[in-house]
Amino acid sequence: MRSFHPGASKAPMKFRMPTAENFVPIRLDLDIDGQRFKDAFTWNPNDPDSEVNNFAKRTVKDLKLPPTFVTQIAQSIQTQLAEFHSYEGQEMHIKEKIVPLKIDLRVNNTVIRDQFLWDISNLESDPEEFARTFCKDLDIGDPEVGPAIAVSIREQLYEIATQSISSARETRVGKKGRRGADIVANSFVFCSKAGNTVDLGKLFGSKGSVIRKRKEWYLYEPIVDILSNEEVGALDAREELNARLKRKLDEKEESFQTRYSHG
Repeated sequence: MRSFHPGASKAPMKFRMPTAENFVPIRLDLDIDGQRFKDAFTWNPNDPDSEVNNFAKRTVKDLKLPPTFVTQIAQSIQTQLAEFHSYEGQEMHIKEKIVPLKIDLRVNNTVIRDQFLWDISNLESDPEEFARTFCKDLDIGDPEVGPAIAVSIREQLYEIATQSISSARETRVGKKGRRGADIVANSFVFCSKAGNTVDLGKLFGSKGSVIRKRKEWYLYEPIVDILSNEEVGALDAREELNARLKRKLDEKEESFQTRYSHG
């Protein structure tokens, strides 16, 4: 498979997102006084710190959230950016060049499930362009779906990149990647360069190790479902119930830890 990527270097490279743009995936899930705010987006790690506070203020104003959310949003973004910066300057040792990625999202009324292979050694890959092409090809009209897909891809690539830094982790990731390649051997989409997808059956032939029999491909095509408002309401209610239960468990655990530490 690597013979198709003559430009890929085996030498370790300094840590960065393995994409054309070095954007960091940011995910927010905040609950203050019973009001919950969730969002996911990408951030340029070179932006000044002042932009974080400005973004938090604009978000709270635009969404009419309580002012207390400003500090929480800013702190959550800063914490995630600090984690990203803590890896900078370290070397990445990525053994698995072709990695399986999965998409399993619900954005408003749209449910998307897909799995495909991604060339992590290609630093010109563009998750945002891939997501736009995906939405266009599958006629997805909701403008929020594309960015959500791109964030999901970046989150998975970020995890792979950070895990590749430690040599011990590198070994585990290599084994995990090989297991994943076996499990997801049915994947049939490969990102060769920004925005382009290639039929792996044509690229590698039917005997390729990452390809199942052609008659099984239909099992792994992208799935896009449009939910009714009633279905969305039921899912939202279930998620809110799970969130409340998790908060109660966290509060009980925190209370127990406090009593135990003072005991």
